Amino acid sequence: MDVLDAVRGRRNMKQFKPDPISEEKILEWFETAKLAPNHRMTEPWEIRFVGPKTRQNLGHKPNFGDAPIVIAILSKAGNSPIERDENLIATACFVQNFLLLAHREGVGARWTSIGGTPAGREVLGVSDDFIVVGVFGVGYPEEIPAQKARSPIGEKTVHLP
Repeated sequence: MDVLDAVRGRRNMKQFKPDPISEEKILEWFETAKLAPNHRMTEPWEIRFVGPKTRQNLGHKPNFGDAPIVIAILSKAGNSPIERDENLIATACFVQNFLLLAHREGVGARWTSIGGTPAGREVLGVSDDFIVVGVFGVGYPEEIPAQKARSPIGEKTVHLP
């Protein structure tokens, strides 16, 4: 799959098959995803594999689409607002790389924000030194949702003098 097809085809999945995915395969994707741009090579991300007890305690009503694997991805908070933003941007690039690599092999993800709630942070054991970028259900999708309509890029473009 080329990059264009990967970007155009990736979706946020709703429901997954029970088929397992090896942690080794996921770590392989993360190993490549770490090539994401990151200011001053800070590599501000942290990955947490969420076990059954923690997953249950998160109380995600759709249970991450019954994905066989759940992962939380965190970003270092930084020592200033600028560093916080740089870290979040780098971690978002890391996540996008991961999602595209997984998609290339037929694996999808459900990106949730449940880890960013006070209760979610507590269940995940997240200190104030980190921001929860997302909690992801990862697996083989039962079905791939249709692409949602997006605004024409011209509506989001400004030319400065």
